Order: sequence, then C-alpha cells, then structure tokens
Amino acid sequence: MSEPVLLGLSGSLRQEATNRKLLREAARLFGPCIYAEADLNLPLYDGDAEDADGVPALVQTLADQIAASDAVLISTPEYNKGPSGVLKNALDWVSRTNGSPWANKPVAVMSAAAGRAGGERAQMVLRGFMVPFQPRILQGPEVHLAGSGSAFDEAGQLISAQYTKSLQALMEKLRAEIGR
Repeated sequence: MSEPVLLGLSGSLRQEATNRKLLREAARLFGPCIYAEADLNLPLYDGDAEDADGVPALVQTLADQIAASDAVLISTPEYNKGPSGVLKNALDWVSRTNGSPWANKPVAVMSAAAGRAGGERAQMVLRGFMVPFQPRILQGPEVHLAGSGSAFDEAGQLISAQYTKSLQALMEKLRAEIGR
C-alpha cells in the first residue's frame, strides 16, 4: 500500500506561524506519509467576481488537493473567539467548486493560539463551519495548543510531552480513520 496523502490547511498565512508548525508536527507524528500544505492566500470571496471570472485557479487547485488527499489536517488560530478569516474564506470558496471534495473525507482539527485556551473556541466554531461539507471529522482527542509561541523547540517539535501525546493519539486515530 502506498503512503497516505495528507493535506495541511493552516488558518494563518505566516510561514512560521505556530499553526503551520503544529501541522508539520502532526504530519511527523502521523508517520510515513506524503504531506503538503495548501496555499490559502486566496482572493476574498466575491460573488460578482465569481460570476464574471469563475472560480479562481488557486481555489480550484485547493479543491483538487482536498479531493486527492486521503485526509486533511486543519489548524486554526483564534481571532476574536473564532477561526481566522483566511480559513473561513477558503472554506467558502471551495464550497463554490464542482463536486464535493470534503464529502466523507477524514479530517483532524487542531488549534494553536497564544492564549491559555489554545484556540478552543475557534476549533468549536470551525467544526460547525464544516457541517455542510459532511467530512468525517475526528471527535478527539482535542488538541488546543496554548501559549503556542513558546511551544516548539528549534527543530519545530513540540516541547510538551502532554501535547505530543495528545497529537500522537489524534494522528493514530486519523490513520485508523483513513483505513476504514
């Protein structure tokens, strides 16, 4: 059997964002896989622009990546008690593409934030945003990385054994879900 294909969606556009680091750490803990991070630097959704020009190529690429992956990892920061606008915009755009790239797709959701709740509210809201797409979202273990700015070592690995254990357990569940 070939290695599973994992696609990471970071709700932060910064290259060294802690949500990107968390996704990379998740892929490492998942084990042998083909991992890629999606580009969510998309134009803002605008129905007039869609009517005039159709779905942008970057959006179609994202939808195709989701459809082609065996599973998707999503990590979001928490902005004003919810997921980032970047992530919501990407979800809105993908909903405008043909087909249903999310349907029945295994998805692991996690969050990294500076605050002590680790993005827990953002993750709850994100799970609600995903309902219309009907993916197979894992229900836990939940990973809410608090104080994310100091949570990784120089190699990008989690410092906390507790967070590492939770993320490892989530990745084991994702591997099993892919195999279903």
